[in-house]
Amino acid sequence: MTETPLARFTLALSAARTRAVAIEALGAYAEATVAVRLFTITTLDYTAKLHRRNYSNMPEVYPVSGDKPLTMDNWSAQVLDRRENYIANTIADMGPAFPDAALIASVGCGSVLNMPVILRGQVVATLNLLDREGFFDAATVARCEAALGLPAMACFLIPE
Repeated sequence: MTETPLARFTLALSAARTRAVAIEALGAYAEATVAVRLFTITTLDYTAKLHRRNYSNMPEVYPVSGDKPLTMDNWSAQVLDRRENYIANTIADMGPAFPDAALIASVGCGSVLNMPVILRGQVVATLNLLDREGFFDAATVARCEAALGLPAMACFLIPE
């Protein structure tokens, strides 16, 4: 019997003793199921007003532990306040929320899907999926939500 990506993720998650290990398992699961060019996971520290990168499949370009200020703008209103996905299918559409747009383009990405991870009514993290321009059509977004939503929530239930 062939082991599925979900079975591998479930086994890894069941053995995870820390959130960092669970997040690594989620990264491997995302790579096996949605296979986007760039995948990062960012946690939110509301007290320090920071986004913290906890996972990156391109650590040489987007290193883990990279912090950036948490600003109150259109992106945060949509993702953090209204708890909605943020989708932009061109570099131009990413707008001021992505001051690193040139770096994003340099790794072959031109579209983004930011999915909030919500626990107890608060966004605790975002899953950040990036790929070629025009990649995130409605069917792809639905596939990403179905594949990653619940597994991401499970990871963030594990203590740090």
